[in-house]
Amino acid sequence: MQASSGSGRLQRRKVLQAIAAAAAVPPGVVWSQSEPIKIGAVLSLTGPGAGLGGPERDGILLAEKVINERGGVGGRQIKVLIDDDGSKPDLAKSKAEAMIFTEKVPVMIGPSLTASTGAIAAITNAEKMAQLTFTGLGPPIEMSYKTLYHLLPPQSLNARAMLEYATKGAKAKKIGVLHDTGYGQAVMASLKQVSEKYGVDYVAVERFEVGATDVSAQAAKVRAAQPDVVFVIATSPVPFRNARQMRLTQQIVSAIGSASYDYVRGMGEFADDIVFPEFVVGEAPLPRQKEFVELYQRAYNALPKNFEAAGWDAVHVAAKALAKAGTTNREAIAQAMRQPHEGVMAGYNFSAPDMTGIDLGSYVFSRLDKGKFTRLPFTTSGA
Repeated sequence: MQASSGSGRLQRRKVLQAIAAAAAVPPGVVWSQSEPIKIGAVLSLTGPGAGLGGPERDGILLAEKVINERGGVGGRQIKVLIDDDGSKPDLAKSKAEAMIFTEKVPVMIGPSLTASTGAIAAITNAEKMAQLTFTGLGPPIEMSYKTLYHLLPPQSLNARAMLEYATKGAKAKKIGVLHDTGYGQAVMASLKQVSEKYGVDYVAVERFEVGATDVSAQAAKVRAAQPDVVFVIATSPVPFRNARQMRLTQQIVSAIGSASYDYVRGMGEFADDIVFPEFVVGEAPLPRQKEFVELYQRAYNALPKNFEAAGWDAVHVAAKALAKAGTTNREAIAQAMRQPHEGVMAGYNFSAPDMTGIDLGSYVFSRLDKGKFTRLPFTTSGA
């Protein structure tokens, strides 16, 4: 990696200062030097969402290690308890219940998938405890959960970012869509809501079940409609492979939920000419991301992307809130979290109406070429 410019070094120092702040203790507060502070995390480590949960876990574990090496929270170590929900909402709920009621964790991280987020949020909301989820704002009921904080943008913002590139970058008017019935369904609903201002026509919209192993029939129908570009929205590499196998040669535009190296490996030789509106391009990180990318490379001998960064950010947000609250009281921690936070993936504001605070200008756009991501010069702006 080449040496950074003076401005890059300054930016990285700011990130390090933010990390150190997570371990600071408010004046007058004394932590007991007892067992580590436990943080609960329920992730999709197996099943269709494993391509998200695995990277999230890696970011979480790296953040735990770095925070503890730098003194923990007020001199007290943290311990993230991680469990697998198998990508199933009912299992996510039972795993979270064990964390909350048996382990007595003061804050929850996860889950990885939209349906599981709601299953856990019903519990954390009742307990008035903070939940840092790796999904964007989903069904309307999530707006009623006042301690549910999102580390990924709302689906309406993902939809706008996709349409910004499709219409202004690819100059498309006709769009074909392949989407799953989970994450993809949520993004598709938002695409329909915001598409009028972009003047596009959805010439084919084909859906498939989460976890489907073959969507060739749906891909063939999209190809027959002759779109200018194809939106593939899923948490699986299968539709990308099938689209290319069915000779869909148009550029594919996807959402952040598919921007994972695990999914890229699953795409195999078909991981080519796919554009992602996302936040972290490990091959070309933004100045505020370089320190994290370097730490991640040293730890894992690999490059991180969005979900690794979100995992890192989640633990730092939790640590910062614990330090500010000066207690493991759940309600106090949830309240301490309700503020802006400068993360590696993005800048958040958990007091914003969408409980995320990410704006459209925060996106970077990457293109997957023969299994490698490159950051595109295309940018957008706006809230």
